[in-house]
Amino acid sequence: MTHAIHAPQIAYLGAQSTLSPLAVVALRVAVTLTKWSERSRTRRHLKALDDHLLRDVGLDRLTAHREANRKFWLM
Repeated sequence: MTHAIHAPQIAYLGAQSTLSPLAVVALRVAVTLTKWSERSRTRRHLKALDDHLLRDVGLDRLTAHREANRKFWLM
């Protein structure tokens, strides 16, 4: 989901030869923290969806519950 959004920017910035190694590490940390934050937020929202909305996205309550309870660092 966000991987597709962030990938071009990361590839562009990572390919720049003017970035110092410290800047590259900082960029990777920032991207990772952003991904984790988004996963945590979307899983929290998934847990709050009612059955009607879950059916709309093709999930049952048990599957949504399992996904919502996964750790934020797990894909």
